[in-house]
Amino acid sequence: MLTTDSGRLESQPLLSKPLHVATSSPWLYPFKGMYCFMTHSFLWPVLRARSLPCFILSLAVYTFLFLVAYLPQVAFFAIFYGRALAWVNAAFLVLGEGAAIVALLFEAFFVDESLADIFDAVLIHEGLEDLVARGRDIIPDGVDPVKKLGKSRISHVYSPFSFRQICEFIVLLPLTLAPVIGTPLFLIFTGYRAGPLQHWRYFKLLGLTKAEQKQAIKRRQRKYTWFGTVHLALQLIPGLSMLFLLTTAAGSAMWAAKIEKKRRLEAEIAHSIAVGLSRGRINGGT
Repeated sequence: MLTTDSGRLESQPLLSKPLHVATSSPWLYPFKGMYCFMTHSFLWPVLRARSLPCFILSLAVYTFLFLVAYLPQVAFFAIFYGRALAWVNAAFLVLGEGAAIVALLFEAFFVDESLADIFDAVLIHEGLEDLVARGRDIIPDGVDPVKKLGKSRISHVYSPFSFRQICEFIVLLPLTLAPVIGTPLFLIFTGYRAGPLQHWRYFKLLGLTKAEQKQAIKRRQRKYTWFGTVHLALQLIPGLSMLFLLTTAAGSAMWAAKIEKKRRLEAEIAHSIAVGLSRGRINGGT
């Protein structure tokens, strides 16, 4: 019986690991953020407040680009790739240009504080109110996580403006000129930089120094790259890019909550082991 139980216990990780990997991979968290928005009504007021300016700004930018820049770029691509690929490559290039412009305008003037509120509210919902309290006041009688958010005591920014990221975006944009593989490569290379910025607020709430932030990013760089790649791919969808900017913030918070809970559990286990060893030395000495 003992052997059977032991065999079952040993086989469980082997059977459950593929499912665990499939359901907890970082690239899924932008989609989990969408589900979080759909199933948690406390986030809806934040979405409603930003949906109209989000839609109008996206529509204006993409309409302008497709009217003014699309056909000249099709003509340029046709010189190298022929007409069929020219229409497709030019479309992806315009979508990339539009995503960059809309993100800059929207984050600069409309949404950054809203992203921070979404991130903090999801952390509270995940049971990490004490973590959020390191960076802002918590209203005890708030009826839901959003209404618990008080005045921020640290920079009320979700992710900082990164001049380096913008430069890399511009430099790497010509990758989309390459047929078929150009756009995926562009998303992966830019996702390398964009992914870690989605946890900038988490690092600030933890109070990490720049050196500690770099170490945290280095440990999860591959995961951040996949997260950032999916995040940027969603930004290429006209009219919905800014909606996905909001939902991805929720997914980013869900991932941060998982990391934080794991970190705390490991700290508790290490503390318990240290206490046990200390007591063992004391008992051995007596």
